[in-house]
Amino acid sequence: QVQLVESGGGLVQAGGSLRLSCAASGRSISMYFMGWFRQAPGKEREFVAAISRSGGSTPYADSVKGRFIISRDNAKNTLYLQMNSLKTEDTAVYYCAAGSENDRRGQPRYDYWGQGTQVTVSS
Repeated sequence: QVQLVESGGGLVQAGGSLRLSCAASGRSISMYFMGWFRQAPGKEREFVAAISRSGGSTPYADSVKGRFIISRDNAKNTLYLQMNSLKTEDTAVYYCAAGSENDRRGQPRYDYWGQGTQVTVSS
């Protein structure tokens, strides 16, 4: 199993930037596709961005496209999310996740999750 720990969250003004990190232990993240998700108060958890094992594929949610950048450093066993031009609606708990297989619908199945890090964007 792989254990995931997020860090880098905090309070930032609208228009600012934050960089989230997700440190993995137990197994190499090179074995997994990785993703970032977020959950705002009173809302369901939503997909933010994902990255393939090699880093060659990086799909994003439309709401963050052009502002957020997902990356990975397999040598450091760490996943990142660079968040720029932050908006108040980006306020949420951000989770990183890892998976190795797709579900029966052919969608990525994330089996391992971190505990989350709070991002609060003030106006």
